[in-house]
Amino acid sequence: MSISARRLAAFVVVAAAALALSGCAGPGYTWGWHVVLPFDQRGLANLLFLTAGFWATLLISVVSILIAMTLGLLVAFAALSKRGWLRLFNRTYVELFRSIPLLVLILWVYYGLPVVAGIQFGVFAAGVIALSLSDSAFEAEIFRAGIQAIPKGQWEAGESLGLTRRDVMRFVILPQAIRKILPALGNQFVYVLKMSSLVSVIGYQELTRRANELTLIEYRPLEIYTFLVVEYLVIIVIVSWLVRRLERRSLP
Repeated sequence: MSISARRLAAFVVVAAAALALSGCAGPGYTWGWHVVLPFDQRGLANLLFLTAGFWATLLISVVSILIAMTLGLLVAFAALSKRGWLRLFNRTYVELFRSIPLLVLILWVYYGLPVVAGIQFGVFAAGVIALSLSDSAFEAEIFRAGIQAIPKGQWEAGESLGLTRRDVMRFVILPQAIRKILPALGNQFVYVLKMSSLVSVIGYQELTRRANELTLIEYRPLEIYTFLVVEYLVIIVIVSWLVRRLERRSLP
């Protein structure tokens, strides 16, 4: 087992131990960890209900980050264009969606678009649209910085081989830029994973929404939300570990 894998396993064990040990009753509060422990039928049912939101969280995050990266790359190309109106479009797009709080954007897409444009999206589609638009503004700046960080000599070398400017971008510049910005792209994926919890406000059944619903049934918010924290910690650590492995494999 590698050092990173051992650290990951150690973190999971420590998180589980902390969750179990915190069951000791504190002053003025009687803990009720039975609601999220698999030792009886009720606790097991609650655990299955909570963890079922993992796939919903992962799905909306992966779909959103893929769309955001595609949009961000296109918007980044606009910033590198010699045409002034494309550069203006880039600045307007980036500043607009980078300035709107994500929660506000989710609510506006879900509740505002039906009124303004007569377009009604489901909770999943509305969440993906809002997450993608918000994150694509950050992705655009990451791609722009990565592309501009490649030495000008790389462009000249590609063109000297008879490649068109488009082919130089595709085969020479972008592979090098992506290698440079991979850590930033990984950070954005982690950001989207965390921000996907905000889609719970419109009813999407991800981890946070399920925790909210179970809290209303069990009246144990501290225990349930503590378990939710552990869920997110485990997911984020696993994703971060995978991104670091990908970074190491991409090194020349």
